[in-house]
Amino acid sequence: MGIGTIVITVLGLCLFEIISSIDNAVINAEVLGTMSKRARKWFLLWGFLFAVFVIRGLLPWIIIWATMPSLGPIGSFTAAFSNDPSVHSAIEAASPILLLGGGVFLIFLFFHWLFLETKNFGLRHEKFFQNHGVWFFAIVSIILALIVWFSLKINPMLAFSAVIGSTAFFITHGFKENAERSEQKLLSGENKMSDLSKILYLEIIDATFSIDGVLGAFAFTLSVPLIILGNGLGAFVLRKLTVSNIDRIKKYIYLKNGAMYSIFVLGLVMLFDSFGVEIPYYVSPLITFIIIGFFIIKSVKHNRS
Repeated sequence: MGIGTIVITVLGLCLFEIISSIDNAVINAEVLGTMSKRARKWFLLWGFLFAVFVIRGLLPWIIIWATMPSLGPIGSFTAAFSNDPSVHSAIEAASPILLLGGGVFLIFLFFHWLFLETKNFGLRHEKFFQNHGVWFFAIVSIILALIVWFSLKINPMLAFSAVIGSTAFFITHGFKENAERSEQKLLSGENKMSDLSKILYLEIIDATFSIDGVLGAFAFTLSVPLIILGNGLGAFVLRKLTVSNIDRIKKYIYLKNGAMYSIFVLGLVMLFDSFGVEIPYYVSPLITFIIIGFFIIKSVKHNRS
């Protein structure tokens, strides 16, 4: 892998991590505002190290282990950080199972946002879909059925991976909804929590939200060190924004739209890749930059008007 490829991949991962975690940053900023100065400093330092080296370090390893259980926990960890060509070949061979599960997760995430979540309408069709939110469960069920049908013709494990991806979506979605309710109670004063409890709460939230970023990262590369580097840089930038400029970031009202369309496209890249369609390495970062750039410009025009 050349230097140019590495730089483009890391920058794409960094941008995707920042944009896809905006919601997490907003929650962090609001909860941090209710904490003491000492607790805020502790979270921003040690919480950052935990988020990067534990959460974003462990998740790719766990995903590879789940995809290639025959390697075992130690073998999967070694494979994740190995430069051995034979190891990389084994990961490449097993990658369709990993990519299809991640792709289904991201596609479901996009459709949930499109049909059910409250949003600033960045494109005309968004209002139409939100007005027909009742169709969300029918649409994703049909998508899953079709993916499983075609996967069974290739490999039963591929079909099982698609089911796991949908299961992971609904489990993490439940955690996110509970987190939003807990945040509302906390900020309203109904839930009296100590600073330590708030720190633990934020770490759990960060772990839940990071799943989107880590799964999406596999659309950029299968290299775990690059995923950790790119996502880690993104997490670092996001923590800095959380402290200093979160209100400014919130003024870009269509950033969430950009994040979700990026997630949808990355989900499609993973889906096609898992079925053997060769997609160049630069497609994922390039599309991410284009989509995010479009919605940033759209946000700036909206603010000026």
